[in-house]
Amino acid sequence: MGNLAINGGTALRQEPWPAWPPYTERERELLLTVLESHNWGGYPSPNFQARRFAEEFAKYHGAKYGICAANGTVTLEMALRALGVEAGDEVIVPSNSWVATAACAVYLNAVPVFVDLRPDNFTIDHTKIEAAITDKTKAIIPVHLGSSIADMDAIMALAEKHNVFVIEDCAHMHGGKWRDRGVGSIGHIGSFSFQSSKLMTSGEGGICLTSDKTLEERLQSLVNCGRKEPGYDEFPGRVFGWNYRISEFQAAVLRAQLEKLDERTKLRAENAAYLTDELAKIDGIGVVRPDERVTQPAHYQYIFTYDKSKFGGVHRDKFLEAAMHEGLNLDGDFYVPMYANELFAAKSSEWPALRDRYGEGITKDSAESPVGWEFALETGVWMHYPMLMGTKKDVDDIVAIIKKIQDNIGELAG
Repeated sequence: MGNLAINGGTALRQEPWPAWPPYTERERELLLTVLESHNWGGYPSPNFQARRFAEEFAKYHGAKYGICAANGTVTLEMALRALGVEAGDEVIVPSNSWVATAACAVYLNAVPVFVDLRPDNFTIDHTKIEAAITDKTKAIIPVHLGSSIADMDAIMALAEKHNVFVIEDCAHMHGGKWRDRGVGSIGHIGSFSFQSSKLMTSGEGGICLTSDKTLEERLQSLVNCGRKEPGYDEFPGRVFGWNYRISEFQAAVLRAQLEKLDERTKLRAENAAYLTDELAKIDGIGVVRPDERVTQPAHYQYIFTYDKSKFGGVHRDKFLEAAMHEGLNLDGDFYVPMYANELFAAKSSEWPALRDRYGEGITKDSAESPVGWEFALETGVWMHYPMLMGTKKDVDDIVAIIKKIQDNIGELAG
């Protein structure tokens, strides 16, 4: 019997981590308000709770307008459509993200163009964006990944230079601030998800933020089947929209979640800062230090890197398995490059604008992203944020588990 739990030893952590999603009586109160109102649906759009939440969330992030929708995938589609992206236009995206970041372009018969990641914080490498811009480029979608915000100074400068739009994918970054500006308010449109794992959740849901009135009206129309209603009926022409409305139950839960966002963001930031300092003391563990321009971090996934040469040559995935047996569930290939994700089955027979760049369709050989691949398959480690929602003792246990594995690495190496 070994010392490590994977080899029959006693697991270092046996108590549960903080539960997610947390809720209070406020969620219950607002849900009952909707229930008893007999006004549950998304129509009229925006409905009462959706309108109130959109206003509150936009104000929190420093944008003028919020447009609620069914989820954070359709908000990206809506953003592209509102900005005039059409078939054959190109949209620059990072190599590694959830597939929606690139799929939103394909759904419009536009063409995603993949750019590799920065090796220091794994957001899109802004130094490689300009080389990817062509006369077909219409938009850039930077993703604020894990706990890091993409370099919005550099990206907005490139967008202005080349006259392209910026859609911030903020699915990981509710409440984050760059130079005291809320994420989602810096680009032309910001897109957020409220899927069940996110920092704010209603099970599903999404929102677009913008400070451009015409874009706001187009987005409101797109989410509501193309209708032009009072408040969003002054933009020129019509749009061919979808029914992407959010329900009143979802919006009510999100209003309650937003009320607690400051408190939870502060707790995660304090625990993450402490964890970063402690992990930095472990040889072979690389930490992601926040950019000094990030004035309010928001930790969706805490990311660190693993150097197997300091862990007896043991592959990261075996390290993750050992950590799981000790009571710490971590992820490795949380995101592989999108073009290699089996869910990204984008074929030119269905989306013909892909053909010129990608032949018969997008495959694992459609782009090169050496940083993205190494991060996904060898070095990247992701920790879900509820583990930062507890006490200093919880953080100490995370560090202790990693040290325990390193101290007994011979059991795995053998």
